[in-house]
Amino acid sequence: MKNNQIISVDALVIGTGAAGYNAACRIRQLGKKSVAIVTEGVRMGTSRNTGSDKQTYYKLGLGGDSPDSVGQMAQNLFAGGCVDGDNALCEAALSARCFMNLCELGVAFPSNRYGEYVGYKTDHDPFARATSAGPLTSKFMTEALEAHAAQLQIPVYDGLYAVEILKDGQGVTGLVCLEKKTGDYVVFRTGDIVLATGGPAGIYGDSVYPECHTGSSSLALLSGADFQNLTEWQYGLSSIAPRWNVSGTYMQVLPRFVSIDADGVEREFLKEYFDDPYEALSMVFLKGYQWPFDSSKVMNGSSVIDLLVYRQTALLGRRVYLDYRTNPFGLEHIQYERLSEEAYTYLKKANACFGTPIERLRLMNTPAIELYRGKGLDLETQMLEIALCAQHNNGGVAVDLWWRTTVPGLYAVGECAGTHGISRPGGSALNAGQVGALRAAQYLSRNNRPLCDEAAFQRAADEAVKKHRAFSEAVSNRPNTVKSGLERIRRRMSVNGAAIREPEKMALALEQTKKELAELEQTVGTGRKDFVYAAYQYRDALLCQMLYLSAMLDYAKTAGTTRGSALYSNPQGEKRRGLEECFRFISEPRAFADRVQQGKLKDGIVSFQWRAVRPIPENNDFFENIWRTYRENGNVF
Repeated sequence: MKNNQIISVDALVIGTGAAGYNAACRIRQLGKKSVAIVTEGVRMGTSRNTGSDKQTYYKLGLGGDSPDSVGQMAQNLFAGGCVDGDNALCEAALSARCFMNLCELGVAFPSNRYGEYVGYKTDHDPFARATSAGPLTSKFMTEALEAHAAQLQIPVYDGLYAVEILKDGQGVTGLVCLEKKTGDYVVFRTGDIVLATGGPAGIYGDSVYPECHTGSSSLALLSGADFQNLTEWQYGLSSIAPRWNVSGTYMQVLPRFVSIDADGVEREFLKEYFDDPYEALSMVFLKGYQWPFDSSKVMNGSSVIDLLVYRQTALLGRRVYLDYRTNPFGLEHIQYERLSEEAYTYLKKANACFGTPIERLRLMNTPAIELYRGKGLDLETQMLEIALCAQHNNGGVAVDLWWRTTVPGLYAVGECAGTHGISRPGGSALNAGQVGALRAAQYLSRNNRPLCDEAAFQRAADEAVKKHRAFSEAVSNRPNTVKSGLERIRRRMSVNGAAIREPEKMALALEQTKKELAELEQTVGTGRKDFVYAAYQYRDALLCQMLYLSAMLDYAKTAGTTRGSALYSNPQGEKRRGLEECFRFISEPRAFADRVQQGKLKDGIVSFQWRAVRPIPENNDFFENIWRTYRENGNVF
């Protein structure tokens, strides 16, 4: 599209994952505004390209005789710490509606002969609320919502990389996008933007995010939006080629953990830590349930397995593999009754107290084997390389109960919205993405933000595009430095700002990041126009690393303790035999759990403040009053 052609639309969604498609569909269904979708690639993104052995969707209980309620689910979400109560209540109240919408669209969540959606327990789940459509649940969701968007005739502008949100004194006015193939720019005029770009997937080297997804959180950062809870992540053991979570049955079948050094020497390194091989196997089993790294499970729980893997890879420079071909520790026959009661009972009920790990996996979850085979790796004959990887950011853009950001007209839904805190039930992110999309659509459909004056917008768009074209021209005429640069800065983040955090090392990494940001426009090169988008990805990664490292340092200074997904060093803390290279730490799981770290970028400086969590609203609603308000308003705003 040439000459700064402007496309006008009432509402614009950025992203074609499950949250983005749902937001667009809901806006169209509500019928009050025109809507379009912008994406750098319809087939890209985490929703479409990730999963686990049995990818979980967390919702209100819809089967069996276990008591459940909206209030109870909201309390369980809120109890994760650093969670705002109004978001938790919305996610609970609308979970059944959003789940049934997916069922009606054809996502094959299993039900029994009576129509009950029987659930199972997931991590941080006191009820059996979890369900699954298999290893590719989020992919099935995305495909069903994509088909629905096509039925609703929602235009999708593919191949566009969003580079700048335009604003005036009243808020959002439009969006500048780079056309990836041509290196030219496309401008949208709109009053509402729904950001559904996922988490900052491109900032880590050890990552289970699909390689095609990098995220675009810097869009919100540069627009002036607030962020919150950025220090809280999910890290877990994952294969690195292909990238996939090794949770659930991948661990419950008790594979062999092997490290190989530069000389090719092979070690079953769990033996160096555990005196009792059956204690080691019990902890490996628990990793299936307790997949995310959790500091409270290091000293007396399964997260010590994560640290032992991290020690081998990051600290000792070895490669770590799972081997399903033979039993661990040379055990020809495992004495299953010597496992923990939980592990033994589970495997006995599954009729899996026999054979080798691959034989147990074949019995318990054959699709888990086929999944890797479909990606070119045969667990029957090959070992699977793993690392402690970033998987999901529980923080993100700060939003209110309608998923509005602090920038008028800008909404954030899905993983880019920071509605989770320290810990959350497994699978609740899929529910949160659907609920947030619905809430944003409900609000923007009822609140009129007129389009900016056309002439004024044309002037602003021309100025913005002129700036971006100058950047594009400069980087495309310099040799390609993006690929090596991204590999370097992502490795730096994985070593210094992931699950193991030392303030001195993070401060040094932050200074290096700021220096590279300051020099970016004079140094980065792509070598050609159709690769300019990678220079924007590089900028996004550096901006996000600056933001996240700043948040981690602020947390270390303010709290100074370990409370969840990462270990913070503390000279007075505990240390364990077998983990000599890992530093001391003090664990306080509830540290600052009633407060939210909220920050923003202003004038090139990232600053933070701490606020109290918003409590769960106390509603004593009388039906007749709600009914009257609903008749008059169409909803309660």
